[in-house]
Amino acid sequence: MIPKWLSEKDNYIPRKEKNSYIEKSIFSLIKTISIIRQSKDQDKLIYSINPTLKVISIIVIILCVSLSRSFQYTLVVDIYVLINLFLMEKKSRKGIMAKSLIFPLLTLIALLPSMFYGNILNSLVIFQKLLITILLINLLSHNTKWSEISKSLKLLFIPDTFILIIDITIKYIVLLGEYSINLLYALKLRSIGITLNKYNSLTGIMGNLFIKSYKMSEEMYHAMECRGFIGEYSTKVNLKFKKIDYAYLLINIILFSLFLCTVVKS
Repeated sequence: MIPKWLSEKDNYIPRKEKNSYIEKSIFSLIKTISIIRQSKDQDKLIYSINPTLKVISIIVIILCVSLSRSFQYTLVVDIYVLINLFLMEKKSRKGIMAKSLIFPLLTLIALLPSMFYGNILNSLVIFQKLLITILLINLLSHNTKWSEISKSLKLLFIPDTFILIIDITIKYIVLLGEYSINLLYALKLRSIGITLNKYNSLTGIMGNLFIKSYKMSEEMYHAMECRGFIGEYSTKVNLKFKKIDYAYLLINIILFSLFLCTVVKS
């Protein structure tokens, strides 16, 4: 015999709840991880350029822009950066532009009093320098793999400790980000129809995340110790250039030559 309560239809409807904070947290974590893990092998010109050449060229251009006092030179570099931006995918282009405009616009607002007193040109040069620097860094992070950037930094004689910190940080962002997403989904599913202060539950997630990161750091230390890692990086950098690499190198040499001309004139 089937019990009467078992044959009755379940008309339970959970109450409506606001999960916007959890959903936004999940979305932001997924977005960050997708940027790091996305494939950079698209059929775009900017993706096929030698990564070592890109890293070195961008560092040189940033130094030139920082040292330059010429408004015309920064305008030329602006055009160069915009061309690079339009070579990116449409979705990536919008994200890069939105992120890169925040701090330069705040700086421009802070410089408005100086502009009212007639110091317009210098204020615009500062705005352009900041915008160019942020755009170049965002472009590099979107069109170059992090592993290739690490190899390029080794070629530039950057200390191994600095490269190790960058590598571990990026890997932990991905691993702990995925773990956090699972915890947030578990919180969301288990709190359906239950009156629960989800903001207080987030402190438990943070504590769980801290314990997980501590355990992972110990496991990684023991793994490195077993494999005989002593903190030194040995890497092979790809210096084989294609036609697009030579064209890219030529453009950067022209930009560097223009910088030297502005220095001589000043």
